[in-house]
Amino acid sequence: MIESKKAATVVLMLRSPEEEILAKACEAIYKFALKGEENKTTLLELGAVEPLTKLLTHEDKIVRRNATMIFGILASNNGVKKLLRELDVMNSVIAQLAPEEEVVIHEFASLCLANMSAEYTSKVQIFEHGGLEPLIRLLSSPDPDVKKNSMECIYNLVQDFQCRTTLQELNAIPPILDLLKSEYPVIQLLALKTLGVITNDKESRTMLRDSQGLDHLIKILETKELNDLHIEALAVIANCLEDMDTMVQIQQTGGLKKLLSFAENSTIPDIQKNAAKAITKAAYDPENRKLFHEQEVEKCLVALLGSENDGTKIAASQAISAMCENSGSKDFFNNQGIPQLIQLLKSDNEEVREAAALALANLTTCNPANANAAAEADGIDPLINVLSSKRDGAIANAATVLMNMAMQEPLRLNIQNHDIMHAIISPLRSANTVVQSKAALAVAATACDVEARTELRNSGGLEPLVELLRSKNDEVRKHASWAVMVCAGDELTANELCRLGALDILEEVNLSGTRKNKFSEAAYNKLLNNNLSLKYSQTGYLSSSNIINDGFYDYGRINPGTKLLPLKELCLQEPSDLRAVLLINSKSDVSPPSSMEDKSDVGYGRSISSSSSLRRSSKEKTKKNSYHFSAGFGSPIEDKSEPASGRNTVLSKSATKEKGWRKGRGKKEEEKVKEEEEVMAVPKFVSEGSSDKEWCPPSDPDFSMYVYEVTKSILPITNIKEQIEVLAKYVAEKMGGKITKEKIPDFSWELHISELKFQLKSNVIPIGHVKKGIFYHRALLFKALADRIGIGCSLVRGEYGRAWNEVMLQNESRKGVLGGLPAPEVYVVDLMFHPGGLMKLRSREADLYRFL
Repeated sequence: MIESKKAATVVLMLRSPEEEILAKACEAIYKFALKGEENKTTLLELGAVEPLTKLLTHEDKIVRRNATMIFGILASNNGVKKLLRELDVMNSVIAQLAPEEEVVIHEFASLCLANMSAEYTSKVQIFEHGGLEPLIRLLSSPDPDVKKNSMECIYNLVQDFQCRTTLQELNAIPPILDLLKSEYPVIQLLALKTLGVITNDKESRTMLRDSQGLDHLIKILETKELNDLHIEALAVIANCLEDMDTMVQIQQTGGLKKLLSFAENSTIPDIQKNAAKAITKAAYDPENRKLFHEQEVEKCLVALLGSENDGTKIAASQAISAMCENSGSKDFFNNQGIPQLIQLLKSDNEEVREAAALALANLTTCNPANANAAAEADGIDPLINVLSSKRDGAIANAATVLMNMAMQEPLRLNIQNHDIMHAIISPLRSANTVVQSKAALAVAATACDVEARTELRNSGGLEPLVELLRSKNDEVRKHASWAVMVCAGDELTANELCRLGALDILEEVNLSGTRKNKFSEAAYNKLLNNNLSLKYSQTGYLSSSNIINDGFYDYGRINPGTKLLPLKELCLQEPSDLRAVLLINSKSDVSPPSSMEDKSDVGYGRSISSSSSLRRSSKEKTKKNSYHFSAGFGSPIEDKSEPASGRNTVLSKSATKEKGWRKGRGKKEEEKVKEEEEVMAVPKFVSEGSSDKEWCPPSDPDFSMYVYEVTKSILPITNIKEQIEVLAKYVAEKMGGKITKEKIPDFSWELHISELKFQLKSNVIPIGHVKKGIFYHRALLFKALADRIGIGCSLVRGEYGRAWNEVMLQNESRKGVLGGLPAPEVYVVDLMFHPGGLMKLRSREADLYRFL
């Protein structure tokens, strides 16, 4: 034995030409190196490695053997490994694996390679120098150390895909399987770990199956004494079960039933966990799921949910998630599984809650029965609690379950009662796009009624929802748009969304060819339907379902991206040469006259006379009917007094007793009609609590009178076509009467509008003040009055001051031709040249009216 101070002398002996001296020097160095890492480092520093490498190919067998033994020990040192790679001695070491060499040389050469193969660069060198083939051959060595070292080296090498491919070509699986019979656990363990790696490749799984490897693995699971190998054996089986052919084979031989029974009855948590993981991996294949279902794998998984080990609970939940793709499994878990998963949502372990929520999400998707089962298991409260989890996956999964449940109205109401709108705000503010997306979907599913939207609005949930519209993630933007579309279902929420900038953001999104989607367009249109002034200015179109209410104003055409100023700001501006803004407002802040005949106002006088003529034009039709307000349409005017809020009506009860109005009317005409719905529909021009709350839009007594008159005189007419014709004549009369094309230049309507601006000291003109109006004035008045009495019509803006109304009517001449009602036809209403005339939309007459 040598000591450290003599090491330098011994190293010098390695340069001796005498074989005996070399052999003894190697023997001394070997014993010195065995004592520990410090001695290995000393030898490295003394320069012993390089001369030793030359001895690996020495002619003397003893010298060569001793040198190989030294490198088997030294190669565990990182510094030595690095130097050996630089000296490129891998070829010399691999050469020692030749069959003719002694077993002891095989042992230490394989040990050297095992130590070297722990690093990537050395693995590459071993593979490139053909080390894999002799290592596989040594798996059949009679010496257990040789087997162990060779197997360890192979295990390190097969981490690389290229090595695994070569391993298949060298038919390595049979000798590896033979090692499972070894009496040494370390060899068995290395063999199983190696099989666990190589069976990630389909070809290796096939070779394992053809070599009856599954039988070996099942036998290991059945042997209690080998329980230290069960986890690795399960890992290999898990890989093999991914192949349908393997699954069929193991099922036919009874191995699958043994596997499930083993997993269910084992008392070792890691074994149960790995068994569940094996099921999970295999269950991604639809045919495997079918076989699992036939073997009643669901019972095993439900049993594993009851484990005391959190890892097992997580694995079982994940397996259930995978099995959910099978409809039969989904049905099974309805009564068994869902209640247990709900309980896991209450776990202190966040990973358990996440896995349980994922299983519930998959179970309830497109399955109302399971959604009901989750609710019946008292799952709503714990699901909402999970929304405040620290794990993004748990939050996203819980939101998905709540969304699935909310598809059913009774469950949705139940969810709303558990304060979902407040709980969902935090997920909406998440930085995780998956959470954002699922939270937005949950809002879309639950905010389906006014109460829920009000709660969301009052809880501050609209602001983060609007922010999600800016997301760069397509799914988030789409689902946020969907939620906004749902929330825009009532006016107050829609107005708040607009105040927060939703309309502007959506407009910007829709102008982008890559960011827009069908939901962003639908949400934008839904918000526009609650802001008809902006909709008409931007699109130039209002449909029959877009009902013009008080506060609507026609600013004229604006380009996309242009801001439409609020009505108040427009009213406060000084008159200019800009186009006049037309205002619709039947709410007057002037007390109504006690008698219509005593009213000296010229406008009112015209209203009375025109009403008489209007009534005469429909005399034959109306005298046969008893008139009353239709509950379906509602009346914008009622007899009861109004508070001093700018909403008082135009006419008092005494006005209804006026002789000119009493003729041809029945008692029901005097009945009061509630106007709560209309009051709710009136837009709030200023926010509550602001210093401007006293401001209200300019009153329009004349328009109020128009509404009153058409309600009393046209609404009772039962023929819709006649209603349209009479209303068209009425509108034309209020706007200056019939005008021929030749007379339009002499109509001087521009001067009239300019005078109104000067009189009112504003660009905003209430529509009732306009007594000389052309196409766009008349079309707006027609639409506003038609909406008040339930006549469906659209308003379309054209070029050069043109606008027109379109109505849909049944063609009576074709009625019954095809045995049923024909499709309605679209007509343009003439308000200028032949008031009351109806022109088919695609006719030349209609084109001349609209465009020329």
